[in-house]
Amino acid sequence: MTLQQLKYVVAIDRYRSFALAAEALDVTQPTLSGMLGKLEDELGVKLFERTSRKVTTTGIGQEIVNQARRVIMESDRIKEMVSESRGAVSGQFRLSVGPSIAPYVLPDFIRLYMSGYPDVELSVEEMRPETMVRSLLASTVDAGIATTGFATQGLYEIPLYTERFLVYLSESCRRRLAVFRPADLEHEHLWVMKEVQCLRESAFSFCKGRVGKRHVYEAGNIDTLIRIVDANGGYTIIPQMHLPLLSERQRDNVRRIDGDYLSLRRVSMYIREDYVRERMLNTVVDTLRQFIPETMMQPSLLRNGIRL
Repeated sequence: MTLQQLKYVVAIDRYRSFALAAEALDVTQPTLSGMLGKLEDELGVKLFERTSRKVTTTGIGQEIVNQARRVIMESDRIKEMVSESRGAVSGQFRLSVGPSIAPYVLPDFIRLYMSGYPDVELSVEEMRPETMVRSLLASTVDAGIATTGFATQGLYEIPLYTERFLVYLSESCRRRLAVFRPADLEHEHLWVMKEVQCLRESAFSFCKGRVGKRHVYEAGNIDTLIRIVDANGGYTIIPQMHLPLLSERQRDNVRRIDGDYLSLRRVSMYIREDYVRERMLNTVVDTLRQFIPETMMQPSLLRNGIRL
C-alpha cells in the first residue's frame, strides 16, 4: 500500500468517476484502474462497485477512504511542520466557519489572510457547527470557528473573542428605551432568527421551549430581520459586529442590553486535540486581530497567541 494509491481511492470516491478522477490526478485511466486493482488485491476487499452508469463506494471502501483522507492530511503536515520550524508558513490550511459568524468575519479575513500569507493554500468553507465537528474529527478540515459550546471528545476549544448583542428597534416602536434589560424583551414585539440568535449563553431564554404569546420568525439572515423590523415595527437582536453594516439612520435605532454576561456570545476556534501546527493557527489569530476590536479579543491571545 502506497500513499499514491490512497490518493487514487480518495479521488475516485470524490468524483465517482474513473475518467474524472484520472483527469484530476493527471494520470491515464488504465493506470488508475491498475493501481486500484493492486490495492484491492492486497487488501482482499472491493472498494468500489463500478457499472456503466456510476461508481459507488462499498461499505468497507468508505471506511478505508475516510482513513486514507486522514493519512494523506497527516503526511502533508510533515512537510508543513518542517517548513514552519524554519520560520516559514506554507502548505494547505482548511478552515470552516459557522454561518452565524461568516458574514462578519470572512470578507475581511480572506482579504487580509491571502495578502499576509501568500504561501498558504487557504480553503474556507461555511459549515453548521455539527458538520464542522464531524469534519474536524474526520481530519477533513484543520480548524473551525463557531460559537462556544460545541467542544466534544477529541476536540480542543480555543476562545477567540466575545461579542455583545444589541437591540435594533423600529422607528415606530413604542418601547424606545434607552437601555434594555433581558426582562424588557417582550415576545409579542420581538422578531428573532432561531438559528442564529437563540444561543446557549444569551439572555434570550424564550427560544428554549417557553410557551405563551411569542412570535419567533425564521428569517434567512440578520439583514432580513432588520428589514422586517423597519417595515412592521417591533425590534430584533443583532450582534455587535453587524453595526458597521447599518446605515447612519439605522444606527440611531440601536440600543444596548444591560448585563455583562447574558447579552454576550463567545466565539472560539476548534481543533483536534492532536493538532500540532501552532504557527499556522496563529496566522488566523493575527489576521483576526487586524479587524476585530481589541476589546473583543480574548486577552490571553493578545498577550501570548496560541500555545499548544
